[in-house]
Amino acid sequence: MTLVSGQLHKMFTQDTQPVSYSLELGDTVVMLNDLVGKKLKFSFHGAINCSHCGRKTKKSYSQGFCYPCFKKLAQCDTCIMSPEKCHYDAGTCREPEWGEKFCFQDHIVYLANSSGLKVGITRETQIPTRWMDQGALAALPIFRVKTRKQSGLVEDAIRQHASDRTNWRNMLKGLSPEIDLLAERDRLLELAKDEISALQAEFGLEAIYPLLDAKPFVFSYPVVQHPEKVTALNLDKTPEVEGTLRGIKGQYLILDSGVLNIRKFSAYHVDLEISEDG
Repeated sequence: MTLVSGQLHKMFTQDTQPVSYSLELGDTVVMLNDLVGKKLKFSFHGAINCSHCGRKTKKSYSQGFCYPCFKKLAQCDTCIMSPEKCHYDAGTCREPEWGEKFCFQDHIVYLANSSGLKVGITRETQIPTRWMDQGALAALPIFRVKTRKQSGLVEDAIRQHASDRTNWRNMLKGLSPEIDLLAERDRLLELAKDEISALQAEFGLEAIYPLLDAKPFVFSYPVVQHPEKVTALNLDKTPEVEGTLRGIKGQYLILDSGVLNIRKFSAYHVDLEISEDG
């Protein structure tokens, strides 16, 4: 048996076939693909430290923050989830310097297939990590956009005709239909052409640039058995979670006892026991 301890953070991914996953716990990097088929046990003893300031907190907000940081950090503001609501121009950004660094850079508007067709945005520097974190089987960049707010406006125009959500249960069950993303791109751009043209007229063609030559990214995941029924495991309700690892997809560990969203429990201190036999 192997025992490692440390603070949980999102799993790191590498764009391989299948996607390679690793988890940092303390000074140890755990290569998770090698553990498929082995028995894991996570034990949470109640310690949570804010991912930003390090203070102890009884509850984690927005995947790893204490309440004061949740209320003051720009990365926890509502405009992160709804970028079209960016209020930097109104002078009310919580952290203008942070906003200038992270929001005023090139973003990509994309289509992806995680549990069906969806539209989304991400910083260009997060390609292809964003899609692996979502458990996408395929993804296609469709626009390069100069700012986060502008990318949110483009996304808003397209999501009138396509979802911006992932059905995470279907994603974990492996219930994703085959989708021709190139054909869907052409269909959606035709449906949203008036709204897109208006945004290009307002911000400039160089600010909202279509990526018509882009090719789909394709991913596979280290899963030997998808669950027929998805049961979410919760360290707050069940401090000890154990089971045989059947696969990894998105930011989820698929155990024979349920699925554990590692990102949800960022900042939780855990012990991880790894048994050789599953």
